[in-house]
Amino acid sequence: MNLLELSEQEIIRRNSMEQLRQMGIEPYPAAEYVTNAYSNEIKASFKDDAEPRPVNIAGRIMSRRIMGKASFMELQDSEGRIQVYISRDDICPDENKDLYNVVFKKLLDIGDIVGIKGFVFRTQMGEISVHAQEITVLSKSLRPLPVVKYKDGVAYDGFNDPELRYRQRYVDLIVNDGVKDIFLKRAKVIKTMRAVLDEAGYTEVETPILQSIAGGASARPFITHHNSLDIDLYLRIATELYLKRLIVGGFEGVYEIGKNFRNEGMDRTHNPEFTCVELYVQYKDYNWMMSFTEQLLEKICMAVNGTCETVVDGKTISFKAPFRRLPILEAIQEKTGYDLNGKSEDEIRSICKELKMEIDDTMGKGKLIDEIFGEFCEGTFIQPTFIIDYPVEMSPLTKMHRSKPGLTERFELMVNGKELANAYSELNDPIDQEERFKDQLQLSEKGDDEAMFIDQDFLRALQFGMPPTSGIGIGIDRLVMLMTGQTTIQEVLFFPQMRPEKTVKKDAADKYVALGIDEAWVPALQKAGYVTVDTLKELNPNKLRQELCEMNKKYKLELQNPAAEEVEAWIANAAK
Repeated sequence: MNLLELSEQEIIRRNSMEQLRQMGIEPYPAAEYVTNAYSNEIKASFKDDAEPRPVNIAGRIMSRRIMGKASFMELQDSEGRIQVYISRDDICPDENKDLYNVVFKKLLDIGDIVGIKGFVFRTQMGEISVHAQEITVLSKSLRPLPVVKYKDGVAYDGFNDPELRYRQRYVDLIVNDGVKDIFLKRAKVIKTMRAVLDEAGYTEVETPILQSIAGGASARPFITHHNSLDIDLYLRIATELYLKRLIVGGFEGVYEIGKNFRNEGMDRTHNPEFTCVELYVQYKDYNWMMSFTEQLLEKICMAVNGTCETVVDGKTISFKAPFRRLPILEAIQEKTGYDLNGKSEDEIRSICKELKMEIDDTMGKGKLIDEIFGEFCEGTFIQPTFIIDYPVEMSPLTKMHRSKPGLTERFELMVNGKELANAYSELNDPIDQEERFKDQLQLSEKGDDEAMFIDQDFLRALQFGMPPTSGIGIGIDRLVMLMTGQTTIQEVLFFPQMRPEKTVKKDAADKYVALGIDEAWVPALQKAGYVTVDTLKELNPNKLRQELCEMNKKYKLELQNPAAEEVEAWIANAAK
């Protein structure tokens, strides 16, 4: 790599790496390094009156206090941090003291990964530590870590820019306390959910991500192309229609925990790639599913937090069953004063205008109701609330309500002002389903790019007969946000989708050459900050020449230093 592309710290670390190799120490050894202990476990099990415990540990150097013949460093492993005491004569029992004087003191840096063989003891200051007897270099860090300092539990000089944290999650996990805990809790959420569903006797399955029809939800899909088949395919927006096919095939209950993809906006609660669990159980209805969901979420909250409550943005949310159940039209009337029962599309459109809402002609009755609920109601439900009995226009895959004409047996679970789950008594009448799909097709023709396609194979499956079934989809990312007290979805995704990194605009080499500058000098000029020829116009020729001469020597460019007259001509040409 060209040294001009590196920072001074990176150059120093690369030189250290080469010096280690010259000393016969491989900075990236291939051999297994056997460990038998971890930081937190060492501290938890330590007893002052016990025999010194021998340990092999490995981790990343997070801080050092280098003194004379003895030093301290803090080592971070997968569980936490522990202090290590390094004595020169202990790790260098022979006459050669280079391992301490050169390797440890000069060639190792914060961020390097090392192995320590030694024993556990308590220092005179009372800190449980490891007394090193051997030190092994396991991985040299070529980039410096941001150093976060803590005093009285408060972090200073933190690595806290969200843009950097989400792009460089690996650094975020290393230096910021608590970030790893969020993802351990995420794993606990999924593990507990899987355990509850398995214990209930339901089967975990996998369905296609590449689908010929984007079905199972109202959303804009991602489109890709299969070269061999020469057809367009869609990244799935939901697993629903495939899971229902398996219910037709005779499974009692099936679920899938997996990724869905929706080509829509990004904000604090939306990512185009997200994790969802969908569950379908035969011979159940939406009333049963509400009760099952209450129990599931209560168990998850207990497993993750040790209590039925969680705190998000200062609000205490209780997942203790039962949850409130409220019909959607009653919720709208409660929040807006308008009763939408029996209203036509034109009447609802007029109400939207009275409410000063932004709507357009592509929106059908269902979309208009959804917009009213989203704007005036959704954000007001902080405690878990089942919003139930949606109009049929909003629910193309849902069974008609058994006693309320025009409504369906559907619920959405609202928590902290956002939808967490969506569930139905599933539509299993193939003729009714076909008519609903046709209604969606008409919306698509009007310009609604979130309307569903007609899935002829799914209709064929229904014609073989699907048992009465209840199904639910739960957003895992939003559930993890609730369980960990996070207010943005990016905090619970290891690698959230980001806009492309901004790059500094640089002029091409030919623009510098046009000024009479040798092309070999262009990288040095840009390294010095002169990334466009316009930045050369007002420069002092002597200062620029001095900078280039120093860079030539520092980075060993082996170029012929420019004469003062040459540099003056460059700047004069740039100013023309």
